[in-house]
Amino acid sequence: MRPDPSPLPSPSDDDRFMAEAIAEARAAAAHGDVPIGAVVVREGEIVGRGRNRRELDRDPTAHAEILALRDASARLGRWRLSDCALYVSLEPCAMCAGAAVLARVALVVFAAPDDKAGAVRSVAELLDEPRVNHHPKWRLGARRQEAEDLVSGFFAGRRRDGRDAD
Repeated sequence: MRPDPSPLPSPSDDDRFMAEAIAEARAAAAHGDVPIGAVVVREGEIVGRGRNRRELDRDPTAHAEILALRDASARLGRWRLSDCALYVSLEPCAMCAGAAVLARVALVVFAAPDDKAGAVRSVAELLDEPRVNHHPKWRLGARRQEAEDLVSGFFAGRRRDGRDAD
């Protein structure tokens, strides 16, 4: 087995990188999108950033995680990100979890679980299949309350305003 080309961030790094993901989430909220942000980390450095832009771009695929993975792929000049970690403020949905798997991300760290639409458990169970050749690690990281408050505050505001909460 070949050695890991770069050490992945440890749980002690979670606060620093999750703060960056949450800053991206706040920027998404500022332009009216669901406040989810993501960063891709390689060798202790951020190599990709993304925030939800679905409403801004009128693009159903403009999720924070996918945009961060695309940014990292462009910067690194490759689509396989097997030496990278994805930090995201909210547990990825099924589409974004699938994108992380297809990008071969080694680790996904999320601040808050999403009981409504989160996909980590289902994707992790699917990847228990021994014939699947990529098995990212998943972990709940730092700043859970901050991430939960950001999302719940966003949707509470939309309900008060009478807007659709999708």
